Amino acid sequence: MGNVLNLFRAVRKRGGPTSPPTSGWYRSESCRPLTAGQIRDRQFRNVRRGLDPAEVHAFLHRVAGELAATRREQARTAEENVRIKRALRSWQSGFAPGVRR
Repeated sequence: MGNVLNLFRAVRKRGGPTSPPTSGWYRSESCRPLTAGQIRDRQFRNVRRGLDPAEVHAFLHRVAGELAATRREQARTAEENVRIKRALRSWQSGFAPGVRR
């Protein structure tokens, strides 16, 4: 377990104390988020007393579909968040001190 935790240890870049706190974080390729395609295309070895390949494949497709839907919803929510923030700034600018109507 200690070796796994070492993957997330901060690594300082050559920039000294002026670097942002997260600029030196090391993130291995295995820690990057999976894509729906990576999940769908994942292959496993067949073993003698292993799992049913069709069942595993069906489950991976289900997980990949749910992941893709979640990412679409996240993107839609982020766009809506930006739209609402712009509308709020616009509305607030109408009530800024010194603005006459």
